Amino acid sequence: MTRASPWWARDVYADRKPFLKTRTAIAAAVRRFLAAEGFAEVETAALQLSGGNETHLSAFATELIGASGARSRLYLHTSPEFSCKKLLAAGEERIFTFARVFRNRERSALHHPEFTMLEWYRADAPTLRLIEDCAGLLASAARAAGATDFTWRGRTCDPFEEPEIISVCDAFATHASIDLEALLDDRDGLARAAARDGIRVVDDDSWSDLFSKIMSEKIEHLLGRERPTILTDYPLSEAALARANADDPRFADRFELYVCGVELANGFAELTDPAEQRRRFEAQMREKRRIYGEAYPIDEDFLAALAEMPQACGVALGFDRLVMLSTGADRIEQVLWTPVAERGSAP
Repeated sequence: MTRASPWWARDVYADRKPFLKTRTAIAAAVRRFLAAEGFAEVETAALQLSGGNETHLSAFATELIGASGARSRLYLHTSPEFSCKKLLAAGEERIFTFARVFRNRERSALHHPEFTMLEWYRADAPTLRLIEDCAGLLASAARAAGATDFTWRGRTCDPFEEPEIISVCDAFATHASIDLEALLDDRDGLARAAARDGIRVVDDDSWSDLFSKIMSEKIEHLLGRERPTILTDYPLSEAALARANADDPRFADRFELYVCGVELANGFAELTDPAEQRRRFEAQMREKRRIYGEAYPIDEDFLAALAEMPQACGVALGFDRLVMLSTGADRIEQVLWTPVAERGSAP
């Protein structure tokens, strides 16, 4: 048995070099696009008090040692979201960041423990404006890469086509024959519908677990084919930091962008009610403790900033995935300059 070559071996690096050169070109194109829209680039600290307060986000913990020797626990951020919203509270109106973020328990062809998240915010703007941003960024990335289409695992998508916009309920009806709206408060009914579609259901699956399984197994891979898909109107339970929809508070003013069956971006109108945000965070952390046996602290400074923050919308986009789709790369390590090695696995 031979050992796989490390990423820095000259032959391995030579194979990856074209992807990396294109990555640089796409990053420059993204910066030009956002600068033309009046955005300021910001840098956010990776060390944070909280690792994030969503059930299935797993952070890397570290320890801060002060000059006096006092020790306190900090986390590498799983998203720059808390910091960006504090900047909005401080008076910024249009900002973006290329943030190196860190997530434990995540490694696959599309996941890496350290990756780059492109995140941007518009104060006093509707989510439709951010959907337009997404479409513009796809086209900008494609032009920078010299690509006429995006590809992944045999699926193709035209990045210059106007995205189709469909609701989550419509996607469930079309691709899984499930009336999701009728089952919003019916865990057992959703379980029966999932089992009918051949999805494995276990006794401790929550409503959200079942929702995620159906999305993953029956719907996501069908989205963003031929042209990008914008999936809108998520159930409120699936949007921990988003505002409820003004027309129907059972749903959130949230959307996701799919290309070639790949979830590429997550955007929403920001919740600015600190009491409601606390309630949601506490519920998420109770569920996290039940599933994983741990929970992260709530950043009180973040909740205080929410009370001062203007109405705003924001998007988080997986930049490495955008590069993959633009270049036709098969796995995320191909588009990372220095991928993180995993003990016992090939680089």
